[in-house]
Amino acid sequence: MLKEKLKNYHIILASASPRRHAFLKSMDLEFEVKIHPVEEVYPQHLQRTEITDYLAKLKAKAFLTDLNEKDILITSDTIVWLEGQPVEKPKDKNDAFRMIKSLGAKTHEVMTSICVSRTKGQQVVNTTTKVTFKALTDEEIWYYIKNYNSLDKAGAYGVQEWIGAIAITKIEGSYNNVVGLPTHLLYETLINIADD
Repeated sequence: MLKEKLKNYHIILASASPRRHAFLKSMDLEFEVKIHPVEEVYPQHLQRTEITDYLAKLKAKAFLTDLNEKDILITSDTIVWLEGQPVEKPKDKNDAFRMIKSLGAKTHEVMTSICVSRTKGQQVVNTTTKVTFKALTDEEIWYYIKNYNSLDKAGAYGVQEWIGAIAITKIEGSYNNVVGLPTHLLYETLINIADD
C-alpha cells in the first residue's frame, strides 16, 4: 500500500534509535539511515510540543542542502513532560533513578514531533500520550536500571521493557508514541505526500 505509493521516493531516516528503525520496517518501508550528530539545545522559553517541534526541525537542518527532489527526510524528537517540566534523557544511573522515582504514582505526558522534509518544504506533526505509573519501590527502580539501558531514553524508561509491564496502569493515546514514534501520524503524513 504505502510502500507501493512511495516506490519512486528515497526515504532517509535521520535517527540512531533501533526502536524507530523497527517501526519503519514494521510499516513495510524501505529506507536509508543517515546520522548527523546534533546538540539538542533549545530556547528555554519553549513549552511542551514546541520543544519537540523545534528539535525535530533542528535535526533536519544539516541535511536540507543535500536533499534531492525525490528524497523524503524523517527526523523526530520525543520528550516526557511532568508537572510543567520536560524530563529528558538521564545523564547517568543516579539521574535515571531520580527521573523514574519522580514518575511514580503520577500521570506524565510523552510528546513526539515528526519533521518530514523535502525540497518542496517541511511539515511538522506531533502528538501527546498520557501515561500513568503506579508507585514504585526503590528496589523495583534499581532492578530496571541495572538490567536495562535507561540512559538512551526520554524519561529514563522504555514502555516496551520490564518497567512498562510492571509500572504502567493506564495509557491514553498512541502506545507507539511512548515507544518513540507515533507511526499513525507518520503514515498519514507520508500518504499525503504520495497522493500529492
